Amino acid sequence: MHIQQIVQVVSQAATDKLAHNPVAFDVSQRLPFADAFVITSGDNPRQVASIADEVSERLRESGVNLVRSEGREEMRWVVLDFGSVIVHVFNDDDREYYDLERLWRECPRIDIALPDVSTGSSLAEA
Repeated sequence: MHIQQIVQVVSQAATDKLAHNPVAFDVSQRLPFADAFVITSGDNPRQVASIADEVSERLRESGVNLVRSEGREEMRWVVLDFGSVIVHVFNDDDREYYDLERLWRECPRIDIALPDVSTGSSLAEA
């Protein structure tokens, strides 16, 4: 599965569980162990768990296996490692505090196309 497709599956799974503002960065030129980071967040630990579980399940169904995960004890910042794609699912407060978007802002963003719920069409987010 291509990186863009994995990012799309992650973003759709997360938003289906009401995740906030998923963003993706191409980190392939900066990191030797990953091609992309996806960052998203939820309101509370229960939602963070739901988002992480849905992302893991959807990728497994697509043939992409979870290599390892961290942070499932407290559900404030869960890191899901799918090899070439690393997914960060934050509690909203922790996402703001750690501000990974600022740390990776010089890396190219990967477009995410999510359905526009008002029209049913797809919107590309930068």
